[in-house]
Amino acid sequence: MSEESFRFGQKRFFDDKNFPRGFSKSGEFTLSEAELLSLYGDTMLAFEAGILDPETAEEKHFIKVLKHPNKANTKLEHVWIKYTKLTREPKKFHTLNSTSNKRGEQFDFVEHHPEDEVA
Repeated sequence: MSEESFRFGQKRFFDDKNFPRGFSKSGEFTLSEAELLSLYGDTMLAFEAGILDPETAEEKHFIKVLKHPNKANTKLEHVWIKYTKLTREPKKFHTLNSTSNKRGEQFDFVEHHPEDEVA
């Protein structure tokens, strides 16, 4: 992808709602991915919203990738797919808590001393 083949955004792209400290400090993106999002994110969002029409072959391919993410082949396309997955799909998390509900059970604890044993 050359710089002339995909238009820069009209302004730097930020997402303060999902990444309030910025893309690079989120821990989700590499520094180069964060830079690509900042420079081209405004344009990619405009393509996705249908506000902007593609002019180059790379921009037309990006439009196709929006419908078929598995066809992504440039860093720009991959970073946009990554961004949309992180912001639009529910986050998966794992816990160490058990799903069984045993809170109703009560246990009696009896203290045992060696002196209480009968010989």
